[in-house]
Amino acid sequence: MSAIDIAYLQTWIGKQETLNDDIALFPAQALAAALDNELLPEKGDPLPPFWEWMYFLPTPKASATGVDGHPSKGGFLPPVPLPRRMWAAGEAQYIKPVVIGSPAKRVSTIQSVDLKEGSTGTLIFVTVKHEIYQFDNLCISQLQNIVYREQPAADSPLPPVKAPPADATWSKTITPDPVLLFRYSALTFNGHRIHYDRTYAVQEELYPALVVHGPLLVTLLLELARSELPNESVSYIKFRAVRPTFDTAPFKVEAKSEGETLQLWSVDSDNAMCMKIDAKIKG
Repeated sequence: MSAIDIAYLQTWIGKQETLNDDIALFPAQALAAALDNELLPEKGDPLPPFWEWMYFLPTPKASATGVDGHPSKGGFLPPVPLPRRMWAAGEAQYIKPVVIGSPAKRVSTIQSVDLKEGSTGTLIFVTVKHEIYQFDNLCISQLQNIVYREQPAADSPLPPVKAPPADATWSKTITPDPVLLFRYSALTFNGHRIHYDRTYAVQEELYPALVVHGPLLVTLLLELARSELPNESVSYIKFRAVRPTFDTAPFKVEAKSEGETLQLWSVDSDNAMCMKIDAKIKG
C-alpha cells in the first residue's frame, strides 16, 4: 500500500452535505415488520430512536458504487485508500421527536480525519456530525465514527472476547437470518455486500459468515429498552462496536437500568460482548 497523504484527506474537514426527506411512513412500518413488532407506527407518531438511519439516504448511481457495494470514494467522505470501512462507534442526542410524515432535513459535516497506527496496521478515523431538523427545530444531533483499515490476513483472529456484564435486568434472544439482514440493508440503502452476499463476505473480506449490521444491533438494543420501559424515552446514547456479530448463531440483546442511565449490550454465542451502549433516559 502506498503512503497515505493524510494532509490531503484532511482537506475534507468542514465539508458539508444537506439532505431533505419527507420521513415517509413506509420505511418505519417496514422496519417494524422486519423486527416482528406487534404494532406498526402511523403518521404523526414519533420516530423511535435510531430509526432515523432509514432516512436522508444518499443514492449513488450503480456506476458510482464500488465493488464492495459502498459508494465510490471521494464524494462527501474523503477517498481513504484502505479497503475496509466500518462504523466503529457513535453517539446521539435526542432533543425533540422526529415526527413520521413531516418533512425534515439533515446537515452533515466532516469534523475530523485522523491517522493512527494500531496492532492491526494503519487506521484512518473519520468523524461526521449529523444534525436533523424538523419544523425549524434541531431534533437529533449525532456523531458518526467511521474507521478505515487494511485488509486482514486470512488467518487473522477476531478481536479478543470481552465478557459482558453478568447482571442483566432484561435479555432477549435474537436469531439472525439473511432475510432480516437483507431487509435492513434495503431499508437503509446499504449496499455493503458483507451483509447479504455470503460468497463475497467470506472470500473477499475474509469474514466467517454474513455480518450483522452494527446499526441494526444498536436498533435491536434500543428496541429492548423501548419494550421494557414504555413510559420513558432515550435522550442520549453512546455506542461502540467491540466485536463483529455473524448470522450463524443466535445472539442476545441485554440491558440493565440504574436510575436515569441504561447500560445495553449484545452477546454472541461465544459469550463475547459485541455492541455496547451507554444511554440516558427521561420520563
